[in-house]
Amino acid sequence: MISKQGRQWRSGCNGLVLGTLLTSCMILLYCLSTPQIHFNLPEVPVPYSCAHRPVHFHTKPATNSSQQTTGQTSFCSPKVDIMFMKTHKTASSTFLNILFRFGEKHRLKFAFPDSRNDFFYPSPFQRSQVKEYRPGMCFNIICNHMRFNAPEVAKLLPVDTSYISILRDPAELFESSFHYFGRLVPFTWGIPGEDKLTEFLRDPHYYFDHEGFNSFYLKNLLFFDFGQDNTLELDDPRVEEGIRSITDRFQLVMLVEYFEESLILLKEALCWEMDDLLFFKLNARKGSTVSKLTPELRARALEWNAIDWKLYQHFNKTFWKKVEAYGWQRMAKDVAELRRRNAEMAAICIEGGHAVEAGSIQETDMQPWQPIGEKSIMGYNLKKNVDKAHRKLCRKMLMPELQYLTELGVNLWITKLWGHVRDIINW
Repeated sequence: MISKQGRQWRSGCNGLVLGTLLTSCMILLYCLSTPQIHFNLPEVPVPYSCAHRPVHFHTKPATNSSQQTTGQTSFCSPKVDIMFMKTHKTASSTFLNILFRFGEKHRLKFAFPDSRNDFFYPSPFQRSQVKEYRPGMCFNIICNHMRFNAPEVAKLLPVDTSYISILRDPAELFESSFHYFGRLVPFTWGIPGEDKLTEFLRDPHYYFDHEGFNSFYLKNLLFFDFGQDNTLELDDPRVEEGIRSITDRFQLVMLVEYFEESLILLKEALCWEMDDLLFFKLNARKGSTVSKLTPELRARALEWNAIDWKLYQHFNKTFWKKVEAYGWQRMAKDVAELRRRNAEMAAICIEGGHAVEAGSIQETDMQPWQPIGEKSIMGYNLKKNVDKAHRKLCRKMLMPELQYLTELGVNLWITKLWGHVRDIINW
């Protein structure tokens, strides 16, 4: 039996090989292309909001359940200053598409990364990572992957910014993360057998190297994304402190398993319209690549990701309290309306009415990003006879994240370079 020290040494060597051969040159190029990082950036107050307020900004009745009872009605305008904490493997690309379209509709200012599609993840977020940032600049929306750093984010956005995020059942998230990122985590290379996920969960402490390259992808990834220490013991008081800090900061934490209900709560919180919520599910995996977790494997995955499970359970409770306050019948009615509207758009926009495997996607511009070694992420074909009134909206709703970012003016040359390297790898 190989000793723990031996496995860590091998994992470290594998990580060195991967980092040296595949990413070092791109990291170097990124550093050379990035403006000099400003230390001790001046503290220039951010304006209350820099949003344009054109005529088409609507006001609408804002009626909660108690107001429905009393017949009282107030009015609200859509909230446009938004921090979306984009967690990994949580349908966040689908929500990003919603945000992109909303931002374009209202001519909002996005805080985008430069040269890549994330804010130098997994390093903690810094304002200097924002494209063309200068102290005092105003942005409305920030939504790309980052490792959350609350003080730096707060210095970038208006004081009335709405903080939103999304969580997923940690067992399902772990399965998805293991599939998508596993080949980028060197300690997984030594796991024997074809079913590496099952073998890992049989004894995760045996295989896991917490100091290994990219190891954070495979333990409490949600907690890590929020800027917390993902290797803490569950009874460490810093776990409760971390969950409390997230609760205090974020006005709405959505749940993947109840995505439509989440969007309705978002509409209520931000005074959006139903048209703003329309979506097609992006970055879905084909069913044959999804490992079906047995009850035993699910229990082991939750035990291994115990902090994420505690985080999820906490926000699951707060989520249903919000649904109850919204009104059960009202929620059911609005979800049914959203599903009806989405089905209408699918009939108008999507060839065949459903997602297809990567090999069947006809347009290169509609090809989603794929994990190393396979093409498991599905996409769509745009109908060829879409009427002029819907053509632009259909294309936007179906557009994968990287293509949409490019259309919004983000230079993704490092991401694209890595994509070319990925495509020629014979894994």
